Amino acid sequence: MNKKLLASQVADKACLNSAFTKKCALSVLSCSLLLAMGNASAADVKVTSIADAVTQGTANVDLNLRYESVDQDNALKDADALTLRTRLTFATAEYYGLTALVEFEDSRSLAGVNDYNDAIGNNADYSVIADPETTELDQAFLQYKRNGFTAKAGRQVIAIDNQRFIGHVGWRQDRQTFDAVTMQYAMNDFSVDYGYIYKRNRIFAEIKDIDSKDHIINASYNLGLGKLSAYGYLLEEDTNLDNGVDTYGVRFAGAKDIDKIKLLYTVEYATQDADTATTSYSADYLLGEVGVGFSGLTVKLGYELLGSDNGEYGFATPLATLHAFNGWSDQFLGTPAQGLADTYVSIGGSIVGGNWALVYHDFEADESSATVNDLGDEIDAVFSLPIDKNYTVGVKYAAYSASDAGAGKVDTDKVWLWANAKF
Repeated sequence: MNKKLLASQVADKACLNSAFTKKCALSVLSCSLLLAMGNASAADVKVTSIADAVTQGTANVDLNLRYESVDQDNALKDADALTLRTRLTFATAEYYGLTALVEFEDSRSLAGVNDYNDAIGNNADYSVIADPETTELDQAFLQYKRNGFTAKAGRQVIAIDNQRFIGHVGWRQDRQTFDAVTMQYAMNDFSVDYGYIYKRNRIFAEIKDIDSKDHIINASYNLGLGKLSAYGYLLEEDTNLDNGVDTYGVRFAGAKDIDKIKLLYTVEYATQDADTATTSYSADYLLGEVGVGFSGLTVKLGYELLGSDNGEYGFATPLATLHAFNGWSDQFLGTPAQGLADTYVSIGGSIVGGNWALVYHDFEADESSATVNDLGDEIDAVFSLPIDKNYTVGVKYAAYSASDAGAGKVDTDKVWLWANAKF
């Protein structure tokens, strides 16, 4: 089939499948831009100028429709949200090692299903669902790549290792990006990354973005048994107050096939100093995880410790993809002052063409007090099913059971249903 005709058909299909998003202005923009660029993105012409790089660029649309409900055992009203996130991306072709990318993101509530606290001041009497309505520039950067060296300047996604310290929080409708200058040198099994972040574009729309002066350094080497990483993350909000959080650590993660069994293993240690004009705290981080894969199943057992400094400060990871850790009910987005010890076991696999997982967490304080020791437990479950190459549907559930009243937690149930389309 002619490439130009195929690209035009893909654009037409994207518009037809997003017709239900009349309330979302960005979806209309997505369709219009895709149609306008369909032929250009399929052009098979050598890039000899900046104009060629633009006309031969590629455009993509990512639509994520999600229903979320939250039921908490407290005075807050149960929350319900039906939201649509539309993401439109355009990337140029390469011109002498240079590329550029521009991406817009929009999140809207649909069908009047918006009884939720959006974390930026609306509906404070409901439980929180952190998906505020917003339209913003998600990414916009210029990149240069040559001989193993890559430099990127502008608004961008940064995701390092397993995103425990630096990530994009891709689960939320308004994902996290950074205004930054980043550089990487990679050759064979070795790579080293450096980044300077001057703004944190968080998941709460632009109103809660944070100016910063963050330095991130990560070096890694692929050994025969896994990847060894060493890092330093020096974080500071750009204010007139001292607020440094400096973390240094080492991580090793790998896998090895033994006959028909795959052995999985991860160990990590980090130390952190948090300083203000009047206080200074130190805490440690520890992760140990082992797993086996066999007969289409994967079973893991892990222990993660976010340590405490004498019950006054808990190890912090403010730039992490927090939803992926310590339970999907998001009870521990901020580490308690007593610290957090998370012992967990998971099992997952494939069934009827989809992927499923069950996870159990047991939470305890690192530094117990007279009122806080047992921080509760949680059961999580998820199933996702790809349909063709463009669509995915899924369901997810989290049930947190609180324990010691002094911890300030309550029983919480959360349910998600979603459908995603990418063109």
